Amino acid sequence: MPSALLADAVLVLHFLFIIFVVGGLVFVVVGNLRAWSWVNALWFRVAHLGAIGFVVVESWFGMPCPFTTLEAWLRPREEATAYAQGFIAHWLQRSFAYETPAWMFSAMDTGIAVLTLLAWWYFPPHSRREATESGALYLSDDRS
Repeated sequence: MPSALLADAVLVLHFLFIIFVVGGLVFVVVGNLRAWSWVNALWFRVAHLGAIGFVVVESWFGMPCPFTTLEAWLRPREEATAYAQGFIAHWLQRSFAYETPAWMFSAMDTGIAVLTLLAWWYFPPHSRREATESGALYLSDDRS
């Protein structure tokens, strides 16, 4: 039972990582159009670039996903039932684990990486000091 719970936790982390990679790019673009300064924070942008970079390298070299590998290792080998993983785990996995050729995932990952690099160029990240100096980040409500 504990290994099944850990496998479900890994599945949720995997899903959140995918949301971060895809959603991070959406937040950068939408956030810049809506003047949200936090989307250009250097820590956020570096973390996002690193995440998509890892995914692209993994994809190009045909490496197995560490999340998938760990989940499979933790998942009990019991006889399968309708929801052997549990209802939520089953549908979480179905939401992003499709039966498609590997080259399609590589192409999608590369496309997201190219768009991330274009966003990095078009909406450059900034350090906290740069944001404060430019007035983009208000640390207090005293603006008089």
